[in-house]
Amino acid sequence: MRRAGLHYHKKEYPKVEQFITAYPQDGDNIITRKIVKKDYEITDKKNKAGRVRINDEQYFDNVPKIAWEFYIGGYQPARKWLRDRKRRELNFDDILHYQKIIKALTETDRIMQEIDKIDFM
Repeated sequence: MRRAGLHYHKKEYPKVEQFITAYPQDGDNIITRKIVKKDYEITDKKNKAGRVRINDEQYFDNVPKIAWEFYIGGYQPARKWLRDRKRRELNFDDILHYQKIIKALTETDRIMQEIDKIDFM
């Protein structure tokens, strides 16, 4: 990854294509929620993952808590991206893009943890 955060390209970093989330419910794909903290609920305590509801029927599943709470420059990209699309219908590419964002955030955290383990002295 050449730049930190969400700047990725699948040829530079193919792991973003390896989705860890799911979008299991059919529906109108319209984001009707404000996308706030309560729209995320832990469903897998062991793996610290949960679901992000976009409306009363639909959600992204298996979203790691670390990705949901990840900050970049004062923003939480996993929330902001959905929030910026309130009242819009997510198309197929939007759904895939959000799953890539979640993977990129998760990988960014993993890489940051690896860097933190390095003893520079």
